[in-house]
Amino acid sequence: MAATVYGKKSIGENTFDVLIYIILGLLFLMCMYPFYYIFIYSLSDAHTASRNNLAVMLYPVGLTLNNYKEVFAMEGMASAALVSLLRTAIGTVGTVVCSGFFAYLVTKPMYFRKTIYRMTIATMYFSSGLVPWYLTMRKYGLYNNFFVYVVPSLISAYFIILIKTFIEQLPASLEESAMLDGAGYITIFARIVFPLSKPILATIAVFAAVGQWNSWFDNYILVQNDELTTLQLKLYDLMRTAMSIAEKANMGTSAGGALSHLEEAVTPMSIRMTVTMVVTLPILLVYPFMQRYFVKGIMMGAIKG
Repeated sequence: MAATVYGKKSIGENTFDVLIYIILGLLFLMCMYPFYYIFIYSLSDAHTASRNNLAVMLYPVGLTLNNYKEVFAMEGMASAALVSLLRTAIGTVGTVVCSGFFAYLVTKPMYFRKTIYRMTIATMYFSSGLVPWYLTMRKYGLYNNFFVYVVPSLISAYFIILIKTFIEQLPASLEESAMLDGAGYITIFARIVFPLSKPILATIAVFAAVGQWNSWFDNYILVQNDELTTLQLKLYDLMRTAMSIAEKANMGTSAGGALSHLEEAVTPMSIRMTVTMVVTLPILLVYPFMQRYFVKGIMMGAIKG
């Protein structure tokens, strides 16, 4: 009791605090070390790292940017990176605006509102399959079309649930006063609802950006034009090249042509580590700018009341 009154902690409380800090510190190291290992391996000389695995566990061995140089030296890598950046930027903005406006509309009284909302939610649980999806995309003219990266993701049922729940918590008097001034639904959404929904929309933007940046399967299935190839598919092809090098090395044969140069410059492990960093870093750079909205947005959008 005295310890509580005078603000001093007992020996037991201090011991408990120390244990908590130790446990949290160990958990932090368990979470961060794999990423740190990937990072230092990607900065290490490929062949030196492969021969000195123990040293590279703590610091880069033969510090170099050669792994990144070899990855980005692949033909078409610059244009693929541009396509991925455009896809992520346009797709994220489109998803936030379209899913936000759709969620706003299903909060308003209109014919078949509940039916439309329930049909949208049903898409989270039921899928027609790959072949119908492929045929539908071709029928819409999205084969070998940049908008195949954007249009299918404009409406997301999960995002709509979060945004709709968030919007329903906003004071109804704001919209009522705007309607008395003659504002329509689009004006109210653009000038009132959208600005007030920044926390949940920022959260949705992070989710959408991560999804767009990491996507490659639609490119693999529906795009044969090299000018529209995304960075992720290029890196996927590079990973397969690395596996081919490893298989040839195990069989005691040498890779030919372009593979031969790659085999001499880097190792399959260094390629995997470098590709992982290239894919991960852009998303990690986005999170600090969205972090202040993230927790607030996901909680307010997920809990009603």
